[in-house]
Amino acid sequence: MALAMENGEIALQNGDVDEQEEMAISGDVDPMSSLEDPAKPIRLIRKAKRTQRTNSGGDATQNNAQTERLPVAKNSRKSRDGRGRGDPKKGGAGGKGTWGAPGDELFVDGSCRDANDPNYDSDSQGDYVVEKIEPVVTADEFDRIVTPILLEYFDHSITKEVETSLEELNISKMKPRIVELAVSLALDRKACHRELVSILISDLYSKVIVAKDIQKGFDNLLNILADLVIDSPEAPKVMGMFLARAVADDCLPPKYIQTYKGFVDNEAKQEALEKAELLLSQKHGIVRLDNIWGTGGGIRPVKYLIKQMVLLLKEYLSSSDVKEATRCLQELEVPHFHHELVYEATVMVIEDGTERSAERMVKFLQSLSEACYITPEQMSQGFKRVFDNMPDINLDVPNAYVILERFGEMCHRDGVMSPPTYRDLPKGGRKRFVSEGDGGRIKPAIL
Repeated sequence: MALAMENGEIALQNGDVDEQEEMAISGDVDPMSSLEDPAKPIRLIRKAKRTQRTNSGGDATQNNAQTERLPVAKNSRKSRDGRGRGDPKKGGAGGKGTWGAPGDELFVDGSCRDANDPNYDSDSQGDYVVEKIEPVVTADEFDRIVTPILLEYFDHSITKEVETSLEELNISKMKPRIVELAVSLALDRKACHRELVSILISDLYSKVIVAKDIQKGFDNLLNILADLVIDSPEAPKVMGMFLARAVADDCLPPKYIQTYKGFVDNEAKQEALEKAELLLSQKHGIVRLDNIWGTGGGIRPVKYLIKQMVLLLKEYLSSSDVKEATRCLQELEVPHFHHELVYEATVMVIEDGTERSAERMVKFLQSLSEACYITPEQMSQGFKRVFDNMPDINLDVPNAYVILERFGEMCHRDGVMSPPTYRDLPKGGRKRFVSEGDGGRIKPAIL
């Protein structure tokens, strides 16, 4: 019996069982066998676990070999063919759109470099600076960009605006071109524009350009001076004056002109250098060079401008040449002071008192108004100044109000005086020798 039990246990271990033993293994006990042999102990044997049923047949061995390599878990990430290392895909970090492997957030320092990030702290994370890189300006781009800046400077004459505009450009290798372009633009313009260029070079010195840039700029101008003479015959003379003024402003060293002695290859360059040397060698030359271009525009004193306008009007009354008077007015270059011309013309008509002077002045003012040399605001301002000073003018000219009234009617008729200004025309009191209803002339109402 013991041997049979031992054989049964061995059979169970090998997995080969018959029906009776299978009933004993499953825990079902035969009651008849226990009654026949009451001394036989009842023993419950657990059923052995089988990992997977295998097919019986010729390829059972091959299937068993493949079954042993199959993964235990269904969703395991290990290689299914047994060739991989068994590591999870991407180190467990997941695929597209994932935040990374679990635990990566523990190793993040929490700092961000973008100022638009909600977690950005300007106090502790402000050490990250993004530098803006400006492209280098080429020669063609330089002329296209800087030329409008210089032309605008001729209108407003503010060197700080030019300095700010040039600092915004990356012109590290094109700085000598500033002097070259500014001087070449001033050759075809008036003395006031040349004075502005000299002031600009002096103000930009040591801020935007240095002495080497100025020297190289004038070197380039002297080299192309023979070509500039074709468009500007006075270019050598003007260039010599620019050189002398630059030396007087301490923008060029005094020995700059001496370095060209013996190295001049054309007459235009020689003439320019001789002109500069002559201006610098004269007595008190440095002091005189400060006013080498003269004073023009609003820089001149007011008394000087008034004197020039009075002479202009007197010459016009004698010659009645509108074009010449207009040219003289434009040469003064004071468009903001044209109201003085209207004032002086009206006072001159009142003092002269003749019909001839009144007609010529109306013709001249009408020409200036139609050509927009004198704006309507300047015209009205000039007339209103006469209206305000009529009490003083009347002391010298007793019939000033009568003459002004007649002249105002003529100006209003020809469109020189605006209707609002004409309505403000003053009415001076005068003695009447007839009653109000006895045929006295009454001024017509102006709508």
